Amino acid sequence: MNKKILTAATFALFASAAHAQSSVTLYGLIDAGISYVNNSKTSTGHSSLTKYDDGIAQGSRWGLRGTEDLGGGLKALFVLENGFSSANGTAGQGGAMFGRQAFVGLAQDNVGSLTFGRQYSFSTDILGGNYSTGGQTVAGNYAYHINDVDQLTSSRINNSAKFTSANFSGLTFGAMYGFSNQAGAFAGAPAVGTTAGSSRAYSFGLNYANGPFGIGAAYTDISYPGQASPSFSTTMANVSTGTVRDLRSFGVGARYAIGPATLWALYTNTRFEPITGSSTTFAAYEAGAKYAITPAITAAAGYTYMHLSNANTGHWNQVDLSAAYALSKRTDVYVLGIYQIASGHNGGQDLQAQIGSSSSYFSTSGVGADNQLAFRLGMRHKF
Repeated sequence: MNKKILTAATFALFASAAHAQSSVTLYGLIDAGISYVNNSKTSTGHSSLTKYDDGIAQGSRWGLRGTEDLGGGLKALFVLENGFSSANGTAGQGGAMFGRQAFVGLAQDNVGSLTFGRQYSFSTDILGGNYSTGGQTVAGNYAYHINDVDQLTSSRINNSAKFTSANFSGLTFGAMYGFSNQAGAFAGAPAVGTTAGSSRAYSFGLNYANGPFGIGAAYTDISYPGQASPSFSTTMANVSTGTVRDLRSFGVGARYAIGPATLWALYTNTRFEPITGSSTTFAAYEAGAKYAITPAITAAAGYTYMHLSNANTGHWNQVDLSAAYALSKRTDVYVLGIYQIASGHNGGQDLQAQIGSSSSYFSTSGVGADNQLAFRLGMRHKF
């Protein structure tokens, strides 16, 4: 009997140890609220719009994250992450089951990780989350730059291999390559016997964060972005993804915390190279600040100036104001207001204002105005 008890206890001990070495976590968040905009485009012009909108402070999602300890500081890891709309329950990212992220890989202590799958570029990893108003405040996807031309929030690369270093006294760096997966088109050129280009991408990033100070830079290059699936899209400045041969975006940002206040600044430069014709360049200059009034209440402000040049010329100025109240560590409510004004010309037409990183936030059919004013009352819950 004693031997049986000892054997059972030994197996239980090993089972507990094995369980402790491996873990799978279910996580996610839901962001929902009511938004108003005064100049939403319609089929004949523009009008005010009040709508239910979700995924603004952060995109609604659920996911699975897992690790397995392989010994000697080596771990296997994976992430599967689904984006969805709380308005109707449909999947985001073109309906992909795990359209936000889907990757597996290995991580070694004091070296870094090597992962494979659908993953964020370093423009999103480093610049979007750390040095932008969209990443630092609840203004979120309304504060990211129009159509996310500079890849700050939705730059997900298919078929990619990605190395991300360990943290070396605050310094991290990485590189990734997204394969075209087409014969004869390793570098993104048209496949043998075809004229259509294939989508390949590469991205590099460098970041230093130590104490209250942080600074980072990233570069992302996507050939034939219209061939990616779910596809990259933009409606800015007559840039059609079907005619873009290459998208190149570079950015550098910095952040500094002073007591309850945090300040940040960001510059990005994005160039669209068409298959034929002249290129289009977007330069974005951004600065912002947030202040913790109390442990539960945070107020924030941001300003962004975007300049369109080369084939067309124009300007966008945007101001973001927001405040969030934390009901708990996982649940907060927030209010935000955004004003944007556009000037200049695009293909012979006056430029139009368009708040947000996605053209789906407000209708893009018809004719818009040169200014937009938007307000939002929202709630975000993390689990």
